[in-house]
Amino acid sequence: MPDPDASPAGKIYESQFAEPAERLEAYADLAAIVKQLRRDCPWDREQTHESVKHLLIEEAYEVVAAIDHGDWDELAEELGDVLLHVLFHAVIAEEGGRFTLADVIEAETDKLVRRHPHVFGDAATGDADAVAASWEEIKQREKNGEAEEASVLDGVPAQLPALLRAQRVQEKAAGVGFEFPDRDEAWDKVQEELGEFREAVADDRSPERRQDEFGDLLFALVNYARYTDVTPENALRETTDRFTRRFQDVESRLSGQGTSIDEADLAELRRLWRDAKTREE
Repeated sequence: MPDPDASPAGKIYESQFAEPAERLEAYADLAAIVKQLRRDCPWDREQTHESVKHLLIEEAYEVVAAIDHGDWDELAEELGDVLLHVLFHAVIAEEGGRFTLADVIEAETDKLVRRHPHVFGDAATGDADAVAASWEEIKQREKNGEAEEASVLDGVPAQLPALLRAQRVQEKAAGVGFEFPDRDEAWDKVQEELGEFREAVADDRSPERRQDEFGDLLFALVNYARYTDVTPENALRETTDRFTRRFQDVESRLSGQGTSIDEADLAELRRLWRDAKTREE
């Protein structure tokens, strides 16, 4: 009797994970629509990789917002917008004879298989941390053969938000053993950098020096966060969201009293802030 989970002929994955025909047709329809838009829509026809690259970043942030809101209908819609941009860039590249969407998919498929030897090969399965370390080791071995990417850190985009970029740079360095042996030493570094920043402020050092020292402090805090399983980008975003909600609550309460936030005294603002914080908690 045939094994229902056996891999389809010539495939590395199990048959239960194969996409049904109707889903493949839905993808094919979307790809065809994007190609027709490039031919028939004046706006779509004029776009280039450069002209729409910022929109892809915007759509990615809207995906994050949907996740933060726990709105799954919104998430499905925003993921569709990201998929549209992937298709759009692939179609532009195909028109220029550079690559096709099939090239993109095949390259990603090959990469996923190579970097998961514990799933598609004979390597032993470790815990999540071991898998992440293995991924970085395999990636670095691949990069060693590429002259233009000689550094472990070359794969971290400079365009990432600053906190996220710092985290990814530190993760890459840690992946090859360049990190503090434990979180206590990482915290010592935070305290050292805090002292240097306070000294730069107290001594009225130049703005450039104060900025450098503050940057060092932030970098050290991001590094310590890694040891505590905190994602700095998410943490600061959530804190900013909380501040925004509470500040707007204070504004609303004052408006209900017939005054504005710039007319209230500090004692009243602090009382309303404590009230807003208590109601939220």
